[in-house]
Amino acid sequence: MNDGFPHLDELAVAAYERALRLGSFDDAEMATGLGVDPARAEQARKTLQDLRLLSAGAPGRPVVPLDPEAAEAELVTPLELAIARRRREAARIHREMRSLAAAYRARHRGPASGATVTVLDDVEDVRREIDRVRYGCTRERMSLQSGGGRPPGLLEADREHTLELLRRGVRVRTLYQHTARASLATRTYVQEITRQGAEVRTVEELSERLIVYDREVAFIPKEPTGGGPPGAAVVTEPTVVGYLCRSFESVWQIGRPFEVDGQPAEYQQLAEEVRQSILRLMALGLKDEVIARRLGMATRTCRRHISAIMEDMGAVSRFQAGLMIGRQETARAEHDAADR
Repeated sequence: MNDGFPHLDELAVAAYERALRLGSFDDAEMATGLGVDPARAEQARKTLQDLRLLSAGAPGRPVVPLDPEAAEAELVTPLELAIARRRREAARIHREMRSLAAAYRARHRGPASGATVTVLDDVEDVRREIDRVRYGCTRERMSLQSGGGRPPGLLEADREHTLELLRRGVRVRTLYQHTARASLATRTYVQEITRQGAEVRTVEELSERLIVYDREVAFIPKEPTGGGPPGAAVVTEPTVVGYLCRSFESVWQIGRPFEVDGQPAEYQQLAEEVRQSILRLMALGLKDEVIARRLGMATRTCRRHISAIMEDMGAVSRFQAGLMIGRQETARAEHDAADR
């Protein structure tokens, strides 16, 4: 069965209508009558024949126009039969897989199958569990994505999952850090999903990743212990999940919409906010690596920001810069107290 049927263009429609008036289709006559070159007239004939709108034209017999309704039935019926067969196959797979789901859950989780917190050590187990919960999600997915821009490979995988949720009418909200706006891959991903209805905002700091489905199931990453990706805790206890949702909402309220086509003034303001965050964390005496991790940027990038700040301040060392920032913070606090 050929499912790559050509589309009717204006020339093919005009050629079919002329063939109806003349009673047949002749390449040379059609080229002259429509004012096109013979190659285009031939292509129009082949398009109409592929769509069963012209006869095949056996030797010695003219090529004549055929009934579009008969052509429609000839083309569409095999497609509809194939779709029905696929639906039956999908229904069969659903039945067979679901019949084994209970046995798998009992074996996979053992005595803890009724637990409200399940810790999965293997990242593949986490992915499978997220897939299972996502397939059953009907209302909302909210997530915190700390660490700045995400790798293109992860974004591509999440893109398909996110678009699938949006097609089903699920509300999707995601929070990134401001530094994610500097990632081209993240900006491209955000542009695509927001056009389909997702909501994305950014804030200065996010302490950890979090995914919550339907305000019922939350995924919290485990503390990393090696070089590989960590496992996760799957939380279903209503009080804990409710607390996590309220925490998400409080950060969401102060987040800035991730406008991919934002104005330069907006980017300058966000850059200034990142600068102020670096100053604040430097005043606390945190190391470059810690500041970079908290703001979701590469350590090298963070050090460039710190060097620029020290140059602006006229500081010759990190220690001197810390003292100067501390004095500025003290003076600002005293000024605010005097104003009150």
